[in-house]
Amino acid sequence: MSSIRPILCVVGARPNFMKIAPIMRAFAAAEIPALLLHTGQHYDADMNDAFFRDLGIPHPDINLEVGSGTHAQQTAEIMRRVEPVLDQHQPAAILVVGDVNSTIACALVAAKKGVPVIHVEAGLRSRDRTMPEEINRVLTDQISDLLFTTERSALDNLKQEGIDPERVHFVGNVMIDTLHYNLRQAIPASDTLKAQGLDAGLIDSPAGYALLTLHRPSNVDDRTVLTGITDCINRIARDLDLPIIFPIHPRTRGRLMEFGLLDTLDPRRVLCTPPLGYLQLLGLMREARLVLTDSGGIQEETTALGIPCITLRHNTERPITVTEGTNTLVGNQPEAIMGAVTQALAQPAKSGRIPEYWDGKAAERIAAVLKGWSPDRT
Repeated sequence: MSSIRPILCVVGARPNFMKIAPIMRAFAAAEIPALLLHTGQHYDADMNDAFFRDLGIPHPDINLEVGSGTHAQQTAEIMRRVEPVLDQHQPAAILVVGDVNSTIACALVAAKKGVPVIHVEAGLRSRDRTMPEEINRVLTDQISDLLFTTERSALDNLKQEGIDPERVHFVGNVMIDTLHYNLRQAIPASDTLKAQGLDAGLIDSPAGYALLTLHRPSNVDDRTVLTGITDCINRIARDLDLPIIFPIHPRTRGRLMEFGLLDTLDPRRVLCTPPLGYLQLLGLMREARLVLTDSGGIQEETTALGIPCITLRHNTERPITVTEGTNTLVGNQPEAIMGAVTQALAQPAKSGRIPEYWDGKAAERIAAVLKGWSPDRT
C-alpha cells in the first residue's frame, strides 16, 4: 500500500488469534505498518494472555474490553467503541478475520466511514442462516473491498452473491500457517493431562484416545440434544474402550451444569479439563486417534494433520475438509455419532490430502497483495 497510515487489524475471539498471528508476522517482515485492536469479545484474561503468549502475537495496541452480551448487545457495543478508534487513528484500511461478531461489527463501522475493509477467510458458506456466523460471513463479504479466500470454491460463492472477482484473492489458509509455525512447540498430551491432575496413563492404550470439543448452540443449548451427546460420549469411552479428553468450553460447561449433565460424564474414561491454550490443544489433536468436534477451525487443523475428524454438524462452511480432507459430517444424533466412531476405529482412517495453498505461507501472500494494493476509497 502506498499510504504510510497503518492497517487496523481486528481480533475479538479465540479463533481470530490463530488467524491474526501469522498476518502480524508477515506484515512486520514486509514493513506494512499495522495496529492490533482487540475488541474483548472473548474476555477471559488468563486465556487471552495464554493465546497471545503461545502464538507470539504482539500486545494489542487497543483493547475495547467489550465483554459478553447477546449478539445484538455485543455487536452494538463493539460498533460504538470502535468508531472513535477509527476517527483517532485514521487507518488506511481495516482488516478483519473469520466470522465472529467483532468481524461484522468493525467492518460495518469502517464501511460506513469510508475506510476500506479487508476480509481474511472470505467466501466460506454453510448455507445455514440459523448460524449467527453465517450471517456475519455473508454481510462482511458484501461490504469488503478486498477478500482473501482459503479455498478455490469460495470464489464461486462470492460470484453468486454479486461480488467482483477482481477483489478476490486465493491465498490459502492462515490457520494452517499458525499450525505449521507452532507444531514443534506443541505440548505432549501426557504433559497436559498431568498438569490438570489427570491420569495420563489412560491414553497409553493401543486404541489411543479421542479428543472432543463442543460449543455450538445447536449442540449445547438443547437439553435433549446435549443429553444424547453426553450419553453417546460415555458409550464411546466405555463400550469402544476409547478414552475421551474433553476441554470444556465455558458456554458448554454452563449448559452441562444447568441440565445436570456434568456429573454424568464418567470421570474414569472421560477426562474433562478447562479450556486449554493453543499449544496444549495442538498437542492433544496431533496425538489423537480421532477428533469429535463442532468447530470449524478444528475441521481444518485435523485435515492438515491427517487426523480423522468426526464433525457433530449437518453442514460445514469448510467443504474442502470433507471433499479433500479427513472430515466426516455426522450430525448430532447419538447413533450416527456412535456409528461413525465405530467405523473409524474398525478400518483405516479416511484418506485425505492437504488442500492447495495450505502450506504455511498464506499470510505472506496476503502481505504481497497488500504491498501493491491501492484502495479505491479515500
